[in-house]
Amino acid sequence: MPASKAQQKAVAKYMAANYDEIKLRVKKGKRDEIKAHAEQRGESVNAFINRAIDSQMERDNESAE
Repeated sequence: MPASKAQQKAVAKYMAANYDEIKLRVKKGKRDEIKAHAEQRGESVNAFINRAIDSQMERDNESAE
């Protein structure tokens, strides 16, 4: 069953209050490669990208010490 207009509005309000959005551009075909990689690990593309960012930031902070 599709979400009601009120539910869509509530979700949009929640997302705006709790999340920032970053637009990511990748070369043609790379999106499918990223999606397949994430699915192999049982993750969404968003979860995979967030994990990759967190991991790299942690490595960068360790090397700066």
